[in-house]
Amino acid sequence: MGEFVEFTEALFGQLSVEIDEEREIAELAVKANDDIAEKVQFKKLEDIAKEVLPILKNKVEEFLGIKVSDNIQLEFPELEELKKLKGKKVFADKDAKEFVTELFTAVAKENRNKIAELMKKDTAKYLVYSTYAIQYISKITTTYGDYLDDIIYLNKFILSRYPQIILHKQGEPYESRFENVNSGYLGAVKMTVLEELIHSVQENLQQINKNAAIEVNRINEELARIILSLDSETINKLSEYCQLQAVPDDFPFAKKANLFFFLNPDHFLIEQIGPDVMTFTHVEIDPKIGELIPQLLDIYKRWLVPIQQHHAAFTAMEGMAGFAIENILKDDQDFQNYLTTFMGTDFSSYQVRKSMGKDFAKIVYEKLGKDTFKKMIEIPPNTRELKDPQLYLKKLSQ
Repeated sequence: MGEFVEFTEALFGQLSVEIDEEREIAELAVKANDDIAEKVQFKKLEDIAKEVLPILKNKVEEFLGIKVSDNIQLEFPELEELKKLKGKKVFADKDAKEFVTELFTAVAKENRNKIAELMKKDTAKYLVYSTYAIQYISKITTTYGDYLDDIIYLNKFILSRYPQIILHKQGEPYESRFENVNSGYLGAVKMTVLEELIHSVQENLQQINKNAAIEVNRINEELARIILSLDSETINKLSEYCQLQAVPDDFPFAKKANLFFFLNPDHFLIEQIGPDVMTFTHVEIDPKIGELIPQLLDIYKRWLVPIQQHHAAFTAMEGMAGFAIENILKDDQDFQNYLTTFMGTDFSSYQVRKSMGKDFAKIVYEKLGKDTFKKMIEIPPNTRELKDPQLYLKKLSQ
């Protein structure tokens, strides 16, 4: 278990900035609450969310022209529960799902022994899914909400603490500054509930995204097993040829892990080719690497289709949400105050932020109006069409 224990420490090393930030937020909130509680009181997150949900539901239906389910529920997870929830947002096949749940639970509880056990139990799965743990959990403090299976999850850890911290940082007199910060807090909740309500109507896009992500993860697992099965001589040759950081011979797992993270198509192809790989129909690899791992080119070719489906569906979902939020909340004073008090920006700056998905939705909306959203969900754009919306419009007119 020695090397696995060390690798577990490396995982928490990569998450240390985020974990320190979480502890700092918790401490700041306690201090802020102690100082301001006698003077001003923020409304409970649960009460605000329940109040705005039906109003925003109507606004979504009106703007998108799509019915929102009447079964939508609200939940308010604290930090540990939110981290476990992130495991449910990792789309894996039945064979891997239990492993992912156990891994995210262990990371949420900072249970190092359990993580080392999981690594030993199925090393290939650990290599694939630990990257999600790092990626998702490192964004916890900037993620206000999530949607899954008719439930909108609001990040209670952040949303119930930030208003107090922001007001406390602004300093006395709290009473006169409260109104602005409280309005920004309402704006943050409105924006989050609105975004997740929009995600709730994107069922077909959600399913395409999920199926594609499952296939990407399956292919990455296959690559991990191939690399883990390579002999020491091949690993050393590849590591040297790819100019990877030298690792002592008594850390064989670390050597293989480094090689996997380097050759993983999410890293290797995007680093080598750039984001344009999302529109490619063909890839080639360095013959020397292909000679040492003959299966690699086939893996990269098979990876291209689902990764492009995943990228297109995800970009379309986020773009639609961004465009709708901008339009629905453009005259909302609470949202304006959220941008200034929480984000340190304003609506004009927010509006001009570039996003491929949002720009796509805007161009299609100018042509199709309200029909845009049903079309985007029923007939999703591909990666080429996202870059050139005229191709998508042409496809719809045929």
